[in-house]
Amino acid sequence: MKKRLVGEVVSNKMKKTIVVLVRETTRDPRFGKIITKTAKYKAHDENNESNIGDIVEIEESRPLSREKNWTLVSIVKKNVLRVEDTQVSKEEGAPQ
Repeated sequence: MKKRLVGEVVSNKMKKTIVVLVRETTRDPRFGKIITKTAKYKAHDENNESNIGDIVEIEESRPLSREKNWTLVSIVKKNVLRVEDTQVSKEEGAPQ
């Protein structure tokens, strides 16, 4: 059984590789405080289909490189607001 994790894409600048931030919340056994642990995983994205901010599901695989042991299974939720969409061009009347 291969492990599957769900996380947020924080980088897609490499060719066919994404960096996924996985957050895990646990309760401290002694004090009961809720602790958030984060881990970054490099995953193989064959078609370069995911963007920064997407929520994705990754699955454990054989080692593909020195740090890449995960592959992209599916995009759970696309990022609605992208940086390219929010920039206003000069033709649209951006303030100068």
